[in-house]
Amino acid sequence: MAEVGEDPGALVTWEGWWDRDTRKTWALGSPHPCGITHGRAAGPLALARDLLAEGEEPFFVLNSDVICEFPFAALARFHRQHGGVTRVEEPAKYGVVVIEPDTGRICRFVEKPRVFVSNKINAGLYIFSPGILKRIQLRPTSIEKEIFPAMAQEGQLYAMELQGFWMDIGQPKDFLTGMCMYLQALRAQHPEKLHSGPGVVGNVLVDPSAKIGANCVIGPNVTIGAGVVVEDGVRIKRCTVLQGARIRSHSWLESCIVGWSCSVGQWVRMENVTVLGEDVIVNDELYLNGANVLPHKSIAESVPEPRIIM
Repeated sequence: MAEVGEDPGALVTWEGWWDRDTRKTWALGSPHPCGITHGRAAGPLALARDLLAEGEEPFFVLNSDVICEFPFAALARFHRQHGGVTRVEEPAKYGVVVIEPDTGRICRFVEKPRVFVSNKINAGLYIFSPGILKRIQLRPTSIEKEIFPAMAQEGQLYAMELQGFWMDIGQPKDFLTGMCMYLQALRAQHPEKLHSGPGVVGNVLVDPSAKIGANCVIGPNVTIGAGVVVEDGVRIKRCTVLQGARIRSHSWLESCIVGWSCSVGQWVRMENVTVLGEDVIVNDELYLNGANVLPHKSIAESVPEPRIIM
C-alpha cells in the first residue's frame, strides 16, 4: 500500500469479538477501539467515519479472507478515472456483478444465479470516496446488500476487472489453495523472494529468522514464518507453519496449517488439512488426519478420522 502513498499508521481494522456478529473497530497504533458495532462491514466504517473522512481522500476497504495480487495502484487510477471484480469459472457459487462492458459501471447484483448472468463476482477489494460514509448509519448494515445496490441504481458504482489470481480463503482448504496460488505468482514475478537450497522443492517461502535442520525436504508449496524451528529429517509439503512454531525431528506434514507457537513432536504424521490453533502441543509418534484443533490444547493420542478437538 506504500506504493500508492497509504500511511500504515492510518489503517483501520475491525475484527470479530464475543460472537460472529459483533465487531470491534480499531485505528492501528491506538490502544482503544473506535467503538463496537453489530453486523457486517458498513457498521465499522460508520464508527471510523471521522478518521476516514479526514482530508477528503479516497480510502481502501479490503475483505480479510481473500488473497490476490492486490493491485492498489491500478485500483487508485481506475477510481480517479471513474469516479474490483474478478471472473470465476463457477459463478453459481457466488453473487455475481452485472456491469456495462464499455464503462465498467455496475448495473446490478445477482445473488448466486441459477442460470448464467455473469461470471464476474465481487472480489472484496474496494476504494471509496468519503462521500459513501454519508450513506451508512450506525446500525447493523451489510455494505454488499444495502449500500452497493442503491449506489448501482444511482450509477455511482464502478467495477475494475481483477487480473491474475484470486481466492476466497475463508476455509482452511481454500487457504492452502490460495497460498499455492500466491507462491506461484511470486515465482512468476519475484522469484528472488523464494527460498532455495538443499532439500527445497518447488515454491517455498521461508522467513530469514526461521531455522531448518539437516536432511529436511521442504516443498513444494510451503510457507514458514518468523522464528519457526524445523528439526532434522522433517518432510513438509503444501503447508503453512506460522510464527514461533517448532516441528521436531522426523515428522511428516502435508496439507496442514500449523498455528503460532505450536509444538509438533517427533515422528508425527499430519495430513488432510489438519489445522492446529495457537499454542497446540502434539505429542511424539501420533497421527492426525484432518484434525481441527482449537488453541492451547495438548494432543496425546492419534486422530485417525477428521474431527474438531475443542
